[in-house]
Amino acid sequence: MENRGLDPVPDHERTGRVRALFPTWVTANMTVLLLTVGAGLTVFNGLNLWQVLVVAVTAPVLSFGLVGLVSIAGKRGGAPGMALSRAVFGQRGNLLPGALLWVVRWGWETVNAVTGSYAVLAVLDLLFGIRSTHSLILVTLTAFVAASFLVSGLGIRALRVCSRVSVWLFGGTSLLVLVHLTGSTPWRTVLDRPPGPAAMMIAGIGTLAAGGISWVPSAPDFARYLPRSASGRAMVGAAVGGALVTVLPMVMMGAVMAVGAPHLAVTKDPVAFIGELLPRWISVPYLLTAVLGMTLINAMSMYSAGFTAQTLGFSVPRAWAVGVNATISLLLGGTLMMVATSFIDTFLSFLTLLGVTFSAWIGVFGVDLLRGRAYDSAALMDTTPGSGYWYTAGFSRPAMGAWGSALVTGLLFTDVEWFSGPLAATWTGRNGLGWAATIIVSAGVYAALPRPADGTGGAPVGF
Repeated sequence: MENRGLDPVPDHERTGRVRALFPTWVTANMTVLLLTVGAGLTVFNGLNLWQVLVVAVTAPVLSFGLVGLVSIAGKRGGAPGMALSRAVFGQRGNLLPGALLWVVRWGWETVNAVTGSYAVLAVLDLLFGIRSTHSLILVTLTAFVAASFLVSGLGIRALRVCSRVSVWLFGGTSLLVLVHLTGSTPWRTVLDRPPGPAAMMIAGIGTLAAGGISWVPSAPDFARYLPRSASGRAMVGAAVGGALVTVLPMVMMGAVMAVGAPHLAVTKDPVAFIGELLPRWISVPYLLTAVLGMTLINAMSMYSAGFTAQTLGFSVPRAWAVGVNATISLLLGGTLMMVATSFIDTFLSFLTLLGVTFSAWIGVFGVDLLRGRAYDSAALMDTTPGSGYWYTAGFSRPAMGAWGSALVTGLLFTDVEWFSGPLAATWTGRNGLGWAATIIVSAGVYAALPRPADGTGGAPVGF
């Protein structure tokens, strides 16, 4: 069990390997919701197979390129992402983006928990004919969240071992699905579909990339055990490669399935629908391994959320901080499963808000990293006015100004089922690129402002 919390990992304990990041980022994408997104690209966006291919390649390269870049901060500072963020925003300033990211992560964990529970219910129905009830929903949801909490509570070694196992299992069952689709798909119908508008391709890239963006602040959490000499390029390659080998086939499979079953894009229970599309000898092992993958996605998210809670001042061990998120995702998940009328609409709206929220932080943190930020371990852990990262009353004014202006800008371009920003009807808003506008504004404003001097005296470092 990992007992280390926010405190940076000393050099003599940094025995990790860059290659361990590959299965980590494969696991981070092992969700059947990618099939639903792929179906939506065909049904709603009107894209043909070749356009979906472009979207499925471009989105993970963009989003997980950022994941790999920000993970470099983990090897530099040896601390979790939101602890390193103190050096950028200030000890007090970091509380604002930290609190917002923590709350948004509740939603991400809730969506994953609900999807995993749907997968369990689908397997019970396929194997034993057991129909879903409110009581059974709560039981499966509780079991799913408890399993996620167990793995995340154990820590980084448990996550690495489970990720390596799940990659092989999920890869094997996905291969079965691919073989089945190859033989059962009306390929003439699939290949003869006319191309959709280029704007819809851009919108699809925006939607798909938003999910990957959510992992960027967590990237240093899984890289902090790497030695300082680890290759930055290899870290970026591991992140992009891990995402591509999962996102690309999953999205393409969803697009192919939707040709014969367009309701995959709108079903309230996407997992059960997928189970009905496949033969039982494929659907049962596929959904079981999907449950494992989604359990680990939630475990990874809870692992990072525990660190975020600690940076907000919760003076509890990391495992207890993880338990807070587990409880919240259980309560919200039960509400979503029994009350929400359209799961996929809720999911897509949440992805949009998720992308904007995380992007405001990414732009500022990324520019600071590219400037050669060196992290001082003592200053990171010192939350008093004597800290080297105290700046002005605990706030870095340039970072806070860039973050706040970018967050507002992103919301102006955002259109979801709950609200519509005044600029949502523009080209950027219509194509789901509010998150891209947010990154550009936060990075541009922060780069234009003078970098505040900290009290550590650290010299810039290279990659």
